[in-house]
Amino acid sequence: MASLAHLEGGRGTEGEGGDRLVFEFLTAHGAALLFYVFAAFAIAGALTVVTMRNPVYGAAGLLVAFLAIAALFLLRHAEFLAVVQTFVYGGGIMVLFLFVIMLVNLSRLHETRMLGNYWKTALVVCLLLIGIFGFLFLQVDFGAPHPNPGNFVDVEGKALGNSEAVAWILYREYLLPFEIASVFLLVAMVGAVVLGRRV
Repeated sequence: MASLAHLEGGRGTEGEGGDRLVFEFLTAHGAALLFYVFAAFAIAGALTVVTMRNPVYGAAGLLVAFLAIAALFLLRHAEFLAVVQTFVYGGGIMVLFLFVIMLVNLSRLHETRMLGNYWKTALVVCLLLIGIFGFLFLQVDFGAPHPNPGNFVDVEGKALGNSEAVAWILYREYLLPFEIASVFLLVAMVGAVVLGRRV
């Protein structure tokens, strides 16, 4: 009985030790693991967009890519960019894609070719772009991190958050450019409505 209790105690200690190691590993490398997971989702969604024949599946892959990129912004404590990515791209842009899908004759998708006549040229251009961006990524010195990362969350010396800090600067120091951009967007929306009524 004593030996059995000793074995059970040893197994319990080993289990606690293993759990502690897993916890320490996730604490030390959890952010990196989540980055790779969401980056893989973003790449998979992007590949779905350009490889699927059915536009509905392509739109679903695009939504996955948008949400994965928003999660990457959250991992970098850029909450404002994550919200903009989710609402503007994940919401507004996806609505536009759905309207386009409604105009596509899905019953004739099986008759369309998977690859167009210029797929060889597109493949060469794609490989060239990958080579150029890979070379630039390896050669460019991105410099040291920002010396004061707290500036991205501070508002008048108070750590409130990234969204509050961006809004504070946007609506105080850059209010005029922000309003000019909103006027341009309003003009574009009115122009789209007028053109739509003419068609």
